[in-house]
Amino acid sequence: MRPQYAKGPMDIPLAIHEKIKAHTMPRAEGIKVRDVRIGLGYTAVLLEDGRAGVALTFHQRLTRGCTVFEGLHPLAGRAANELLPFLESTDEIEMAVALATANALTNRMRGAMLEGDIMEHIHVGAEEKVGMVGHFAPMLPRLREKSSSIMIFEQIERKQGDLLPEKEAYRLLPQCQVAMITSTSILNRTVDKILHAARACREVILLGASTPLIPEVFEGTSVTFLSGIIITRPLELLRIVSEGGGMPRFKENVKKVNLSLR
Repeated sequence: MRPQYAKGPMDIPLAIHEKIKAHTMPRAEGIKVRDVRIGLGYTAVLLEDGRAGVALTFHQRLTRGCTVFEGLHPLAGRAANELLPFLESTDEIEMAVALATANALTNRMRGAMLEGDIMEHIHVGAEEKVGMVGHFAPMLPRLREKSSSIMIFEQIERKQGDLLPEKEAYRLLPQCQVAMITSTSILNRTVDKILHAARACREVILLGASTPLIPEVFEGTSVTFLSGIIITRPLELLRIVSEGGGMPRFKENVKKVNLSLR
């Protein structure tokens, strides 16, 4: 599969956030946004046709005081294709709204989707090294049953217990056979570098509720599995997001799904 390129003499490959925008803009034609919730844990977007999507809210790094979104106002009632350009923003809240909109536009079951936890659908050998970018604590007990070598990378400056600084991922992922990468790396613009570091891994999984379930976006990358959610009860999910809830709270309103890109 060949990567997509930006038009121009330099033939520069599109970044993941650019590919998401390019793929979803045509799908947004004529579709309006019904509601937007920017919660402490997640941001959620509901479309007028009932589909919804979420993306993580990086609220820890807010620097704008009491106004956290300085783009279009109001957001509800806007055309979906007015929000997608915020994928190009350097503000993580604006990006979260745009990514949640993209995820809403692609919130549908596909025939090839495998339901359930990703651990049910991948093989990890006992001697294989696993690199986890993002601390997926609920997944660790099952993962440790399969592998004795797990490295967890987080956005920290120095080693904290079992957690390693994210900068170490670029050095150590090439030594791993399996890479599990948080989809929030799309929001902080690290995903392209991380996927490059994981290019020799046998299995590369992009996972989390923010994952865009769009196989075409990841053509030409090292990703072998997309592991995300389909929202089944959007109104209840929006209420939970508004009240500061995250995946442990809204898991009854979604289906965990996985797409193999092999």
